[in-house]
Amino acid sequence: VQLQAFGGGLVQAVGSLRLSCAASGRSFSYYDMGWFRQAPGQERETVAQINWSGSSIEYADSVKGRFTISRDNAKNMVELQMNSLKPEDTALYYCAAKFWTSSDFNSWGQGTLVTVSS
Repeated sequence: VQLQAFGGGLVQAVGSLRLSCAASGRSFSYYDMGWFRQAPGQERETVAQINWSGSSIEYADSVKGRFTISRDNAKNMVELQMNSLKPEDTALYYCAAKFWTSSDFNSWGQGTLVTVSS
């Protein structure tokens, strides 16, 4: 599956952004999806994951209650609604996919930059 993320931008603190990730291929519904981010000088971290059916969702503690991951298998899309943004959310955000039986995310889209100003 090929992925393309978009929706990043510059936003003030406490503002909101919605990231989208469009997937190609006919088997999107067999893939678990995730959003990851990497800030300058820091390691990549998992932001949120959603399984192939949408029945299982996980969030990093740092974004719980502020971010919401969702997917639309009919549209081959996964989204990340980000509310109450903080300057520390500034990072390059990536969407990624793994076949539901795989253990590792192995298909990555290009990043979309989110910058939160204080």
